[in-house]
Amino acid sequence: MTFSCYRRQPLLDSAQARNLFESALERTRLGYGFYVGGYVVMPEHVHLLVSEPQRGTLARALQALKQSVARRLIGNREHFWQARYYDFNVWTEKKRIEKLRYMHRNPVTRGLVEHPEDWAWSSFGHYLSGNAGAVEIESHWTATRRERMGMPVGVQLTGLPHPSKTGLGGAPSKF
Repeated sequence: MTFSCYRRQPLLDSAQARNLFESALERTRLGYGFYVGGYVVMPEHVHLLVSEPQRGTLARALQALKQSVARRLIGNREHFWQARYYDFNVWTEKKRIEKLRYMHRNPVTRGLVEHPEDWAWSSFGHYLSGNAGAVEIESHWTATRRERMGMPVGVQLTGLPHPSKTGLGGAPSKF
């Protein structure tokens, strides 16, 4: 899914604002029980690849996330976010990879950095190295770490099964 700051103003232009957004995303992820497959926080918009939440609806989780960020950053502004967001159901591995590439390359396309790994407010670093960041990313790295710890693998972010769980289906991701 994609959502923008009010009138596409760069309200997330500072590192502090983007860090705050990441913290709010992680708290919302935990509170609503959804998985994050990928994200990027840009100066005036955000891209998320997420599962449906275990608690509540995706619309309610997104509302909570946006309100949390706005309350901390709004200052004297009347509006922080555009009212709408755009979503797209991701049913295949091919489409998931397409959406991840698009979002991870967005800072490069916009001229903010030369390489995706240079933008700190993105899940790209996790996919590159497997390192944990501010937001837990549901990936093969995370699944492998859970398996080694004897924990459940988690959710499949596409309708395709996790390679170690052949035969199990999953819910689509939202982009």
